[in-house]
Amino acid sequence: MKVSGFSFIRNAVRYDYPVVEAIQSVLPLCDEFVIAVGKSDDDTLGLIRGISSPKIRIVETVWDDSLRSGGAVLAQETNKAFNAVSDDADWAFYIQGDEILHEQYHDTVRREMLRWKDDSDVDGLLFHYRHFYGSYDYVGIAPWWYRNEIRIIRKNRNIYSYRDAQGFRKGENKKLNVKPIDAYIYHYGWVKHPKNMQQKINGFVRLYHDDARLEDNVAKADEFDYSNIDALSRFDGTHPKVMTDRISRINWKFDHDLKKTNLSLKYRFKMLVEKLTGYRIFEYKNYRII
Repeated sequence: MKVSGFSFIRNAVRYDYPVVEAIQSVLPLCDEFVIAVGKSDDDTLGLIRGISSPKIRIVETVWDDSLRSGGAVLAQETNKAFNAVSDDADWAFYIQGDEILHEQYHDTVRREMLRWKDDSDVDGLLFHYRHFYGSYDYVGIAPWWYRNEIRIIRKNRNIYSYRDAQGFRKGENKKLNVKPIDAYIYHYGWVKHPKNMQQKINGFVRLYHDDARLEDNVAKADEFDYSNIDALSRFDGTHPKVMTDRISRINWKFDHDLKKTNLSLKYRFKMLVEKLTGYRIFEYKNYRII
């Protein structure tokens, strides 16, 4: 079985992305790792080149900054990396620059890839998610944090990144047939120093809105205000080993009163139903479980 990892990145230093840790977290499962490195305002290229592994193959790209509707450029960059994956790969493992696979799931992921490798009806494998917020001690639990997403797909030219690169589709906008696996992706996109977080958000707004809407959507603050969060729970598990050094260097403090929520009665009811039944009302599913 041949497995190729793939990802994309730009301005990782400026926005403090844990992209090195992201790559390292899946590298033991991959025979190669293709990363599309966009022309950056910092030394992102040097950062990636500094990863000591012969498995890594860099594709240098230039982002099309005219694609400013719905984050479409993110999908375009994902496709550049995916298209560069070796044609003889059985699976392609996608990991974004702020996502980490805990090493405790390596055996499970490897076993599931082998299990479904020869079943052509299975387009991909579906992972659970934990979304960290504010610090490494809290996770988001409100209904709009997505619970699952596809991160392993077949090396099939018919498959492509969808919308703003959250998931994938095939053919004429068809959902992928997937098998859920008992493994979690840890999403650290909302854990940064407040200054880096605000810079990242302001940069991302430009990927979704044209100049006419920037004035209304770009915050004037120097630092991101984490206190406006909706609902969190405390994380009592362990973090991936590749994150140990980064976590030890945290240089800001975030505390949250778990009793405080900014949720309407409607969303509190949804959360209650989910807690009691496991069912999330009106959950968006960018996949088809078979």
